[in-house]
Amino acid sequence: MKNARWVSRVLVVLGVGVAGVVAAALGARSVIENGAAAFVASDVGALRHERVGLILGCAPRLGNGASNPFFSNRIAAAVELFKAGKVDFLLASGDNRKAGYDEPSAMRDALVANGVPAERITLDYAGFSTLDSVVRAKRVFGLAEFCVITQRDHAMRALYIARENGIDAVGFAAADVPASRGGLRVKIRESLARVRTLVDVHVLDREPHFLGPAVAIGE
Repeated sequence: MKNARWVSRVLVVLGVGVAGVVAAALGARSVIENGAAAFVASDVGALRHERVGLILGCAPRLGNGASNPFFSNRIAAAVELFKAGKVDFLLASGDNRKAGYDEPSAMRDALVANGVPAERITLDYAGFSTLDSVVRAKRVFGLAEFCVITQRDHAMRALYIARENGIDAVGFAAADVPASRGGLRVKIRESLARVRTLVDVHVLDREPHFLGPAVAIGE
């Protein structure tokens, strides 16, 4: 009987915890989408011209060695914008904190392979998180406005961060990835990341891990 009561209490605690996580995720989704959804476009023709497009990094390959569709779709979106004349330069921002792992260089190589001149690409090796990439674009690379290039859900979170930091950013949505190819897992992770974003922006007032000297793009 004691064991049954103990199990019942554990289940109640777990249920309350899960309910709290779900409620936080739904609340964060509402706040971020209300603040950013209107600034994301999936049609190139609907976008205003921006001098710089900020590509948010991710792993170029999956754990099994296959090409990462999130990465490939972001590169395709960036190439489309550049060739349509909607951006003049591309800032590839990603993680390079570990030896042998270099998101920005992988993005540059993929962009060049798709016809973007190397001199039109700037690399940000300290884009360790979405917040780092967005805030560094302003404070290191001197951008008061730019176009964020990533999948739609991710773009809304990036734009929320941008606007909370006084950046007049817009977003271009790269093609999404089906649930069968990892899209569902990423959507769940994105929901939790939105909660973390609200805490970082409004509670912790978090700064990027690194800033450093100013870098001019295209000069």
